[in-house]
Amino acid sequence: MSEAHIETVFITVHGKVQGVGYRHATVRRAHMVGVTGWVQNMEDGTVQAMVQGTADQVDLMLEWMRRGPPAAQVSELESRREHTDKRYKHFAQN
Repeated sequence: MSEAHIETVFITVHGKVQGVGYRHATVRRAHMVGVTGWVQNMEDGTVQAMVQGTADQVDLMLEWMRRGPPAAQVSELESRREHTDKRYKHFAQN
C-alpha cells in the first residue's frame, strides 16, 4: 500500500448485526480485500469498524458491509472519513 493514498473510514452498522457472525465475516472479508483496522460490537446493538486502505479497497469493504454475512440484516450504514497518522498493521476483532 502506498502511504500517500491510504484512506481511513470510521463505520457504524445498524440492524441485525450482532449474534449473526458479522464481526467474524468482516475480519475474513478485510483479509481478502487487504484492508487494516478493527471491528467490534457496541452496547447499543450496532457494530463499529475502522477500515484503512486504498480508496478502492475501502469502497469494496463498504459495499460488502452494507450487506454483511447471510444472516445479517443491515438497516443503515454510516461512514465518515477520518484524518489520522495512525497506520493499522492488520485487521482485528476487538
